[in-house]
Amino acid sequence: MRNRVLKKKPRDRFVLYQESVQNSEFEVGLFKRIYKKMRGKPPVRFREDFCGTALLACEWVRRIKNGVAQAVDIDAPTLAWGREHNVAALGDRADRVELVNDDVLEVRGFGPDVVAAVNFSYFVFKTRGKLLDYFRSVHESLAEDGVFIVDLYGGPEAQIRQEEKTKYDGFTYIWDQDRYNPITGETLCHIHFRLADGTKMRKAFTYDWRLWTIPELREILEEAGFRRSVVYWEGTDKKTGEGNSVYRISDKGDSAQSWVAYVAAAK
Repeated sequence: MRNRVLKKKPRDRFVLYQESVQNSEFEVGLFKRIYKKMRGKPPVRFREDFCGTALLACEWVRRIKNGVAQAVDIDAPTLAWGREHNVAALGDRADRVELVNDDVLEVRGFGPDVVAAVNFSYFVFKTRGKLLDYFRSVHESLAEDGVFIVDLYGGPEAQIRQEEKTKYDGFTYIWDQDRYNPITGETLCHIHFRLADGTKMRKAFTYDWRLWTIPELREILEEAGFRRSVVYWEGTDKKTGEGNSVYRISDKGDSAQSWVAYVAAAK
């Protein structure tokens, strides 16, 4: 079940994003399972990097026993929106979420059990050196038995110009892969929304990224000091041939035209 906040303010781009892109309940459950499998105990402290509206950090506090969270983002207005709409909704648990307006490369302390950078946010680092700097800073920040989790996407369809449309209640989400450079790995993508009344919200969000691969990430994680990493690959529904949202550790992926995976690295 996705995040149901759409009816509150249907023309707000952050509401539309949370409804169409994020599934915080699923991801918190997955992160809890990953950490327990790698460390043999439940996690408590969580840091969400590139957090945007801090939806994931707030869900952590809701679902994790005694859970506390830190949410980091460089964009102050987006954090302010998250404080008003997501953190405030926690009521008496709101003080268990700390919002930090800073560069993820500069954040230290807190000692999280889990750090997550999802929705491909760290793709903003386009060079190996810069990504290594980020992974090293996460390694330094984590608790001694901490785990770092990232997601990524790929497959042949990730490297072509295309628009993918998905209908939701009251609006259509459009993922627009505008450009891809196979020499540099750089990609420019946009999110557009079309509302039920015909209103179009073009380039509600724009992403200027490098499309990293799983082998590259695992090599850089090792260089950054992580002892080991594992890949959580999505299973396939036998009837539809589509992904089934069940992620398990795997050393062999299938040749899907497009895929999303998670990489978990132990300090």
